[in-house]
Amino acid sequence: MKLLKIPELAEEKAWRLKQVSDRSGVIYSTVRSYARCSGMTTVDFTAIPKLAHTFDVTIEDLVEILEE
Repeated sequence: MKLLKIPELAEEKAWRLKQVSDRSGVIYSTVRSYARCSGMTTVDFTAIPKLAHTFDVTIEDLVEILEE
């Protein structure tokens, strides 16, 4: 299972999800969905690099893979 660590990274920068959306260019509903999702089966591969760049982290640091 994959999780995006958007809530944790946004909190570190004191950003709201809307700010993440504005800074990354990823639509708000996508950011919100990724932030609230407890597990992802599909991902928009154009959004992931944008979000990683916005947080100044690697894609590996943005995505957390949980073993089941």
